[in-house]
Amino acid sequence: MHKRDVLVAWAFVIGLWFAVIFVALATWSLAPTGSARTLLLIGGAIVLVFNTAAIVAMLRHYREDRDFMYGLDIKFLDEARGRKG
Repeated sequence: MHKRDVLVAWAFVIGLWFAVIFVALATWSLAPTGSARTLLLIGGAIVLVFNTAAIVAMLRHYREDRDFMYGLDIKFLDEARGRKG
């Protein structure tokens, strides 16, 4: 479960980077001046950096508490299977 959650988090980060880059390229001609383009690029870069840093911090926290968090999930899944079968 942990590996899948980590992969999904990294897929989100990669998707976010692609989306922001796509939007920047698609709307490049809509910015009225070079300084507006610069501000938009800086804003997009800040969003990317902070979101990426947040995901990395979350994954580190997951690694620290992995046994506790996923242990509870496994316990409840086992109990649910026991009730069914």
